[in-house]
Amino acid sequence: MPTQRAPTPPEPASETPAAALRFSRYAQRVLDAHPDLQAEVEQAAVCGWDAGAMRTFLDAAAPADESALATALRRLRQRVMLRLAARDLSGRAPLAEVVATMSDLAEVALRAAHRIHTEQLEAALGVPRGAGGRQELIVVGMGKLGGRELNVSSDVDLVFVYPEEGEVAGARELSNHEFFTRLGRKIIGALAEITSEGQVFRVDMRLRPWGDGGPLACSFDALEQYFITQGREWERYAWIKARAVAGTRADELRAVVRPFVFRKYLDFASISAVRSLHAQIRREVARRDLADHVKLGPGGIREIEFIAQALQLIRGGRDTALQAQPTLDVLAALAARGVLPEAVVRELAAAYEFLRRLEHRLQWLDDAQTHRLPARAEDQALVAEAMGCAGWDAFLAVLGAHRDAVTRHFEAVFAENAEESPSAPLWQGTLEPDAAHAQLQAKGFRAPEEAARRLAAFRSGSRYQQLPAASQQRLDALVPRLVDAAGGTGEPDTTLARCLDFVEAVSRRAAYLALLQEHPQALERVAGMLASSSWAATYLTRHPIVIDELLDARVLHAEPDIAAFARGLRGAMDEHADDPERQMNLMRELHHALAFRLLAQDLAGELTVERLADYLSLAADVVLSTVLDEAWTRVTRRHREAPRFAIVGYGKLGGKELGYASDLDIVFLYDDPHEAAPENYARLAQRINTWLTATTPAGVLFETDLRLRPNGESGLLVSSLEAFRRYQRESAWAWEHQALTRARFCAGDAQLGALFEEERKAILTAQRDPAALAADVLAMRGRMHEGHPNRSGLFDLKHDRGGMIDIEFVVQYLVLAHAHAHAELAANLGNIALLSITAGLGLIPVAVAQRAAEAYRAYRRLQHRLRLNGAEYARIPHAEIREHAAATRALWRAVFGIYEAADAGTPDR
Repeated sequence: MPTQRAPTPPEPASETPAAALRFSRYAQRVLDAHPDLQAEVEQAAVCGWDAGAMRTFLDAAAPADESALATALRRLRQRVMLRLAARDLSGRAPLAEVVATMSDLAEVALRAAHRIHTEQLEAALGVPRGAGGRQELIVVGMGKLGGRELNVSSDVDLVFVYPEEGEVAGARELSNHEFFTRLGRKIIGALAEITSEGQVFRVDMRLRPWGDGGPLACSFDALEQYFITQGREWERYAWIKARAVAGTRADELRAVVRPFVFRKYLDFASISAVRSLHAQIRREVARRDLADHVKLGPGGIREIEFIAQALQLIRGGRDTALQAQPTLDVLAALAARGVLPEAVVRELAAAYEFLRRLEHRLQWLDDAQTHRLPARAEDQALVAEAMGCAGWDAFLAVLGAHRDAVTRHFEAVFAENAEESPSAPLWQGTLEPDAAHAQLQAKGFRAPEEAARRLAAFRSGSRYQQLPAASQQRLDALVPRLVDAAGGTGEPDTTLARCLDFVEAVSRRAAYLALLQEHPQALERVAGMLASSSWAATYLTRHPIVIDELLDARVLHAEPDIAAFARGLRGAMDEHADDPERQMNLMRELHHALAFRLLAQDLAGELTVERLADYLSLAADVVLSTVLDEAWTRVTRRHREAPRFAIVGYGKLGGKELGYASDLDIVFLYDDPHEAAPENYARLAQRINTWLTATTPAGVLFETDLRLRPNGESGLLVSSLEAFRRYQRESAWAWEHQALTRARFCAGDAQLGALFEEERKAILTAQRDPAALAADVLAMRGRMHEGHPNRSGLFDLKHDRGGMIDIEFVVQYLVLAHAHAHAELAANLGNIALLSITAGLGLIPVAVAQRAAEAYRAYRRLQHRLRLNGAEYARIPHAEIREHAAATRALWRAVFGIYEAADAGTPDR
């Protein structure tokens, strides 16, 4: 969004509180009527009113009946308003103090009225009761009261609710509903009735269920049922700031309201509702000629609130920090998360502060609920001076710049992509077949008849026909753009087929359709990724929630930050500590999002296979550490605060060569003499495995393979370090020591991890008979080759002779045969680094090692490319890797040639 710096007005005049009251005829009238309140003006130079001081004032007044309460509240208001006017207009009170003071006044008054009238009604009628015991009215502050943003002449928007239906335990028969309706009327009267002392606040009850036609108070069940059956989109905006300001059991109320306001997914469908609501407001503004209205007019306060609330509704269900209620807090959170650029938020926040200060200066004139600029010249002069401007024209220039900035940003957020795609007739089926085929062919489709058939089949299919009308309309806009996007790729036919499969799979989730409709750049990126990789197409279809990552290219292609991923994961777990199901879903969603960003960078050629594997392996370590922590807290009879427990990674995890869909080869160890340790750590391991492998609505984290533990599948799930040491030294097969060359500590107790590493090095550096070791390695390689027969006529990059496993086996042999003399070989540095080290030690020829390393890199790149395009096996024509296979065989002969020559049973190479 383009930004433009608004002219900076001079600071508001800073003068004595008494002198500043010339900007408020209301304050002057109060002083004329109550000269004794002059002390409030003098105190304004020192401090303002806060909630504690207000309560102290009411306690001193000790109102014992309805009349005394009304008088005390109105006199409190006079004092608070007079001092606040003096502080605000003299430049002593920032906006935050003004709105906090007004909100405190409303809350203190409501709580006092709630308490006193509850006591009086209960004394007269009895105590309302339900299944859960005594019942109490909850006063819900809506709008600016809910957000603690009340202006100085604000209504208070209220809703009255109570937990349960029931009966009043009193002398006469009375329902809870009747009791709380009476109480609600008493509370309204306490604030809104006009007496000789004035009123405290006007009260607006129209935001309750069914508005003016609905009951004054309703139960939690009735409110929830209303949300489910009657709740309209605009009411979600109304309830976004809802906050209990009097009464207890507020947490239960939030549990009812939150699912109505916030969706669990990214709710881009809410943008169209805001668009519609704002269009209605603008029509009303035009009809009533409200262009000079600083709240509802163009670029006014309401547009800033709409921006904040719309983006809250979209993302607040997944990010609870965005469920904040004050507008400026929401804008700051949106900037912190990159949803809005910081420069945009600075402009919106500056405009909000300016417009709210202006709103107050308009209202201070006569204590009137007005948002219109004054027409009288003398009032214009007062307002301009109170805003710190040299005159009305200078003031209008500053105001205009702020409103222009708000309008610009509002339209950038809510701009509707209404331009129809030229491919719309293809989707709508209004073209003759020959014309449709010709149009598709012109877009680059090689099989236009098949593409046209697929489009027609989608549109006439039951999935499309059964969608709600709004979803059909979104698809009607989306599919033609997908046709255009597919035509811009190298494989239009394949891309369109994948795109149609994708949108069909997500079509029942209106939010995803809305996201793609609202963000054409995301649609183009989706098409580009689907064109690049069939695996990416499957991943997106399975995890459509990650589409959100496509919205901001800067975030999508930023350097991966695993530390930030760890912090986000830990924060999400802490926030939902009492909801393990939600934790498991969030863990999957966050990991999917990271993997998807890596995938986008991978497809764009920004990551090498090695760097990608490093990031995926580090992310897996973070997940394992977090899962371990969470699982331990759920071991009910745990015997220590922190477990002496470690997760060891083998295979691709241990070697930091993870791919997107790799299993985790893991082993669980503990070092703890406590008698409860074996049972508790077995339970912990089972929980960890469940957390990793369970299928939730968000999918699976990882598949695991636990067979590399001592004694394999027949062994205990968890081993003590001593048992692991004894097994490795006395019972392990040579192939198990080969596997140990790629093992590493991944998560858990760092001290235990260090002990494991010591033991690992001790085992790897033990002296072995080279010939016997070679025989074991060759035998295992032969069994693996037999177990993966290849009759395809293609070269299997992993399993065929001259492939990746040959290089890995050579490296593992060299480590086990020579680490006793060269301890540096025991380091888990990866196959390519170890080839270089062994060559440097003279164990293999340098040229042979270099060519083998080049072959291994090439194999990994080719294998990765094939997997990205959905290949079941990593197989390619022999001609494409002839040189690399020859280099691998040369390495094999350099190491095992002497042994194979002595063993006639070894297959010919």
